[in-house]
Amino acid sequence: MKDILINGHETYAGHVFFRPSLDDLPGLLGKEGPVFIIYDRNAGAHAGKIASLMPAVSEMAIDVSEDSKTLSSVACICDWLLGCGADRNAVLLAVGGGILTDMAGFAAAIYKRGIKAAYVPTTLLAQVDASVGGKTGVNFYGYKNMLGVIRQPVFTYICPEVLTTLPYSHILEGVSEMVKTFIIEDNGNYRKAVGLFSGIWSSPDRGNALISCSDSVVGLVYESVKVKSGIVSMDPFEQGERKKLNLGHTFAHAIEWCDHSISHGRAVSAGLVCAARLSEKEGLCRPGLSARLAEDLAACGLDTDLPFPADMLRPAMVKDKKAENGKIGFVLIRDIGNVEIVPLSADTVIETLNACC
Repeated sequence: MKDILINGHETYAGHVFFRPSLDDLPGLLGKEGPVFIIYDRNAGAHAGKIASLMPAVSEMAIDVSEDSKTLSSVACICDWLLGCGADRNAVLLAVGGGILTDMAGFAAAIYKRGIKAAYVPTTLLAQVDASVGGKTGVNFYGYKNMLGVIRQPVFTYICPEVLTTLPYSHILEGVSEMVKTFIIEDNGNYRKAVGLFSGIWSSPDRGNALISCSDSVVGLVYESVKVKSGIVSMDPFEQGERKKLNLGHTFAHAIEWCDHSISHGRAVSAGLVCAARLSEKEGLCRPGLSARLAEDLAACGLDTDLPFPADMLRPAMVKDKKAENGKIGFVLIRDIGNVEIVPLSADTVIETLNACC
């Protein structure tokens, strides 16, 4: 697989490196500057291996959750960097899932007005989405990613080694984001992804099935990153085309706001079906698309139903960070591989969902 360069502006460029193991990481980091490793405690084994491969000035382990994704946590990261004497040449290496890379990237962007950040995403969700594209940030009063900046890491390092220890329930978190990407731009990968992950879900031994299919999983990760990086390169600051990557996410973030125990990946799967139902009601796609999408996601092991009445989503929707002039740019689906942005009010969307859910 070729490495991918995200380059929407000469000042905002980042590489995505695909390697079979962690062994090549020191060679890429060595030229960047003194390294400070921050890692999710759940990824401690991977961080330990990285530390054994290369010297780091200091290491910091944190407990990661949506509830800890706050300005206070970012301040703690900055306090640690300051206490360790990190200067403007420092590199903050984040080892963990998407919550960690979001927080670490934000801390790196604001510490001393900006130091370098690099990511080793250790979950499928982070590999296909969160660690790629330069979005960083934290939640604010429970609203998802309300505070943050867009700033590319110097690189994101993706390897299958870090996925082999994950249970399939964790892999599922990334499946919904991968499917989302292929709904936006297909190239034949939507059906490949559904076929692969539905086969793993139906296997009596999902762990071994996942390991035996690891090459296929990595191939789909690559195709997903290629789609996202291409969109980000065209529109790094989300002025137009990049907004398509929000498919299903206005619903998903509202679901998470209503119930913090619902994971992002599962909220996205329900959000995708909501987007498809809305697309049908708006006459943008043929009838039955939402049922087909729900069936495909369920076959992979994902939940697709709204966990509570649609009216409960309204408060979060109206405060969605994408809301402008009383309307939100909802990404609707014409067909697999063909989406468009339609501005609609939250009230209109809630009324439509109430009628069809």
